[in-house]
Amino acid sequence: MSNDLNKIEAAVFRRVINHFKENTEVQNIDVMETAGFCRNCLSRWYREEAKDLGIEITEDASKEIIYGMPYKEWKEKFQK
Repeated sequence: MSNDLNKIEAAVFRRVINHFKENTEVQNIDVMETAGFCRNCLSRWYREEAKDLGIEITEDASKEIIYGMPYKEWKEKFQK
């Protein structure tokens, strides 16, 4: 894969994550029912891809990357 394509894909991923962070009213269950994935899936995929590259990331750390805060805090603030 070309370096430019990697940069584009990384930028798109960051936009998706930022979109989820900015739209906290969107519930995971709604995204899951509509799109077949949710923030938790993204955090799991993040962790799996890191592992494939030899980088260990904890579940809590990957969720904090995706949610923009500790998962427990996000749930308390935004989960309905």
